[in-house]
Amino acid sequence: MKLGARILKTGIAIILALFLAQLIELPSPVFAGIAAIFALQPTIYRSYLTVIEQIQGNIIGAVIAVVFVLMFGNEFFIIGLAAILLITLNLKFNLENTISLSLVTLIAIMVTPGDEFIEFALLRFSTVMIGVFAAFIVNLVFLPPKYESKLYQKNTSITEEISKWIRISTRNATEHQLLKADIEKLREEILKLEHLYVMYKEERDYFKKNILAKSRKLVVYRQMNTTTKKALDTLKRLHRYENEILHMPESFQEAIQQELDCLINHHEQVLLKYIGKIKPEAAIMEGHECLNRKELFELFLSQQKDFVDDNKQILYHMMQLVSIIMEYGEHVEHLDTLITSFHSFHKDDQHLEVETKIEE
Repeated sequence: MKLGARILKTGIAIILALFLAQLIELPSPVFAGIAAIFALQPTIYRSYLTVIEQIQGNIIGAVIAVVFVLMFGNEFFIIGLAAILLITLNLKFNLENTISLSLVTLIAIMVTPGDEFIEFALLRFSTVMIGVFAAFIVNLVFLPPKYESKLYQKNTSITEEISKWIRISTRNATEHQLLKADIEKLREEILKLEHLYVMYKEERDYFKKNILAKSRKLVVYRQMNTTTKKALDTLKRLHRYENEILHMPESFQEAIQQELDCLINHHEQVLLKYIGKIKPEAAIMEGHECLNRKELFELFLSQQKDFVDDNKQILYHMMQLVSIIMEYGEHVEHLDTLITSFHSFHKDDQHLEVETKIEE
């Protein structure tokens, strides 16, 4: 079992929240620890938004708690009604994420009223907010997330897995059920990839030079994700039509194999080019040049004369296969262009440091 950054940050946030609450000598510092758990977020930007939202949500919770206790008391039935009103108001003001902690604040204030109730309510509210700020400080200072590194490495690992299966598929060496299961796993990995892209997009830079570079990187990574998805679409089409491919002439099968070998080789090189492992102007191909769209389409058309009417369905399926290969090739070329352009505009940009392993 591996301790991830989020687990460590949660522990540190709880420690800091409890320490600060005890240092200020606030009653029931445990509420600060609870608040820190709710307020911890995966990015600094989300943590900042959480602080703003939690201030609003907890003010609403504290005000409702004070008003209900002063007007109606603190019977269990009254606390339940106050909670319903609090949830309704939070939803109305688009503060859904603050509902849980707002309810903690409301209950913490309402359950133990005393002679100095207003002062007590302020202390409980302050205790909760110390936990929120402790979580923000931890997110800002301790173990800042490196979503770009994770995004690139996740993209690379998925591409490598897809490339491996494409190479095996074009050589008719796959085990059907095993590949089917792996395609499903790869779909799930693509969803994680999209989530990492959102996390990286939410990271904020505060220097103009970095903001410009970040905006260009977002374009590159969006295309990187799209290209990886097209690679998976190509693999799915190969898997779906594996029997039909076997009915095609050997010359056609060999041409498709060579074309896909060329494309996945190009795709892998483009990813290496982004992190500076290959020069931006380099174009290293193995064996032969990839076919352009016209040549690939003509390769497909040349097969028509060899098929009688009974086999037209196979030809229709091959048209879909050739179509997705052409799309995949277009996306690889576009990604190559974007990365080359990025390096030409940001020559001084430090190359990405790739971690040896992805932390989930």
